[in-house]
Amino acid sequence: MKKAAVTGGAGFIGSNVVEELVKRGWWVTIIDNLSSGKRENIKHLLSCDKVEFVEGSILILPLLQKLFKNVDYVFHQAAISSIPKSIDNPNACHEVNTTGTLNVLIAARDNGVKKMVYASSSSVYGSTSPLPRKEDMPPNPQSPYAVTKLTGEYYCQVFEKVYGLPTVCLRYFNVYGPRQASDSQHAAVIPKFIKRVIEGKSPIIFGDGQQTRDFVFVKDVIEANVLAAESLACGVFNVGMGKSTTINELVNLVLNTTGSNVQPIYQAPRLEDIKYSVADISKIKAFGYEPKCSVEEGLKQTIRNLKR
Repeated sequence: MKKAAVTGGAGFIGSNVVEELVKRGWWVTIIDNLSSGKRENIKHLLSCDKVEFVEGSILILPLLQKLFKNVDYVFHQAAISSIPKSIDNPNACHEVNTTGTLNVLIAARDNGVKKMVYASSSSVYGSTSPLPRKEDMPPNPQSPYAVTKLTGEYYCQVFEKVYGLPTVCLRYFNVYGPRQASDSQHAAVIPKFIKRVIEGKSPIIFGDGQQTRDFVFVKDVIEANVLAAESLACGVFNVGMGKSTTINELVNLVLNTTGSNVQPIYQAPRLEDIKYSVADISKIKAFGYEPKCSVEEGLKQTIRNLKR
């Protein structure tokens, strides 16, 4: 029976990874310090005898060494994942995202883990042209967060070459779906829009709304994680829909889905925001990834979840 450790397993993406692995009959150890993850995200899983939850930090290497014993796969989701937060406190972002990732790799190496799947980010591309973003483009990180994610990729590649630890780095584009926080000042655009619209407030758009993003539903991202672990693939892969949506189109979809007639408010663009983004997903398709959930359907599921 396969056994996995999921760092950040009480977070938005991490809890969805855990849920899918449990459905597939895996044994799972969840490691999370609950700084951004929530116990309520995994409470329905804790009664399963194949799930172990440990409240702890990836900055504690001896803890990871202990928890990774007899583990086949590590899904490394733990991170400070907010660009604005990283700009406010680059030291904290570096410590968690860089030093923490190094600790995870060391513990995985020392325990003979079969493969580590690392959650990277499309932010490593920055405003690099042209579109779509391809994995062989020169990176151009424009925030401390992006720098830490790129550094994590480099560490993964070095551990594979030097120590023989197989790794896959998944560059997530704009992931959304159930359990994504909507109550933080650093919340992602989709839960933020939905929450305001449900409350009868106008969604706030920074800039003219013509900027584009590649929105990918969390269940498709989870499928990419499992495929990455079970395949022979190693290296860096984009995870997205391979389609772009403008922020104006996104707002209209949210308004139509909720039946709201509020109007968006436009404010000055944010300096840290890139203008256009869309993934080339031809490389990851080679090991079976095929996104299935449209933005329209994904929004319906996300809105239902947030209304509960």
